[in-house]
Amino acid sequence: MSRDEQLKERWEVVVEKLSKQFADGDTLDLDAIIFLIGVQELGQLERSFKKDQKLDLMHIAICKLLAPYGYYEFDFVDDDGWPHYKVLETLPHLKAGEQSILMKEAIVNYFVETDYID
Repeated sequence: MSRDEQLKERWEVVVEKLSKQFADGDTLDLDAIIFLIGVQELGQLERSFKKDQKLDLMHIAICKLLAPYGYYEFDFVDDDGWPHYKVLETLPHLKAGEQSILMKEAIVNYFVETDYID
């Protein structure tokens, strides 16, 4: 199986599992999955978030997801429990499709590492 086929197959498994668990079977999109990862990384699962906090959660997720690629590094957790990252390398300018593939690959790797999928 090619790398692209494996990524597509694993991405579909992630979307299906998360959609069943968090969206009553409605299909979650990429942004919703990034948001869920941010909530997971923050670890404050039982609270609601304001709009600006939701954007911060997505930023946390993106930093966490792209850290293995050398773009970010975990720095510290603040007094409110929010993780902070520092930029190690500026993200390259990618076309929208390339960004999507990078994020899907990073998300699949995240869920493989956390044993959510095989």
